[in-house]
Amino acid sequence: MRIFLHSHCNAIYILLVSLLVVFLLADYIPNVNTFITPPIALFLGLAFALICGKAFPAFNKKMSKKLLQYSVIGLGFGMNLQASLASGKEGMAFTIISVAGTMLIGWFIGRKLLKVNRDTSYLISSGTAICGGSAIAAVGPVIKAKDTDMSVALGTIFILNAIALFIFPIIGHLLGMNQEQFGLWAAIAIHDTSSVVGAGAAYGEKALEVATTVKLTRALWIIPLAITTSFIFKTKGQKISIPWFILWFVVAMIANTYILSMTETGIEIGNAVNGLARKTLTLTLFFIGASLSKDTLKAVGIKPLIQGILLWIIISLSTLAYIYCY
Repeated sequence: MRIFLHSHCNAIYILLVSLLVVFLLADYIPNVNTFITPPIALFLGLAFALICGKAFPAFNKKMSKKLLQYSVIGLGFGMNLQASLASGKEGMAFTIISVAGTMLIGWFIGRKLLKVNRDTSYLISSGTAICGGSAIAAVGPVIKAKDTDMSVALGTIFILNAIALFIFPIIGHLLGMNQEQFGLWAAIAIHDTSSVVGAGAAYGEKALEVATTVKLTRALWIIPLAITTSFIFKTKGQKISIPWFILWFVVAMIANTYILSMTETGIEIGNAVNGLARKTLTLTLFFIGASLSKDTLKAVGIKPLIQGILLWIIISLSTLAYIYCY
């Protein structure tokens, strides 16, 4: 069976992608509801990668990155700028404190307790503090990190992201969190934008709005972090990768708030684009899941994974404490 799967890896990949597209588009047919949700799409991608390995790696990597950016921009057409800013304002102060705190705690756990490689430890802390893989990709060149260090950090963050997408909505319901509380918690405690948006979408409409707004605001901290990093590591002239799609997300919200919402036709257009973005986000999570491999799991190692888990638990619990105390 395993030999058969490996020999037909590419064909199975194409079949799964095709079926996902068909099932997602089926939602547009009246009285038809599909069972494909963001966690299920991610699970299918993970299962495929662990059983079959990687298929079309270049295509898969490009799709997971570009489709995520387009999906996030599309979500902006379903949000009101003023309402989103009001929802996200609550998390701004804690965002500032948590970013600095996560970097310091990550340094202590990684370097002092676990003796993790300096660059790997810093990358894991950066990914946890801000926005997962995007932060790692931005900071990595600044500190001149090796490919192995980048792979280990990305692998650690990816594993925790996959787990978060599944367990956070469950924990949120068990704790009786409302939509705003869960959105704020997910935005700060989950690493990558994809898993934050996926978890928010699984929890509810308002949770998705709050999670997306706070997370993308948090992602802007990539720029000051990269600049600060260049001083800490005494590097000059290194290119900083800026997530420009965040700007387009804001433009989409402005267009939806002040142009599309003025007419019935405009509202329908905004809803249509937003609905399509949710479908493409679900498909994106399959591509992200399919990017994992057994080699990635082996490369991570136990110490970096422990650092990532401990740091993740600390930020998750401290965010919960902030939400319930304030």
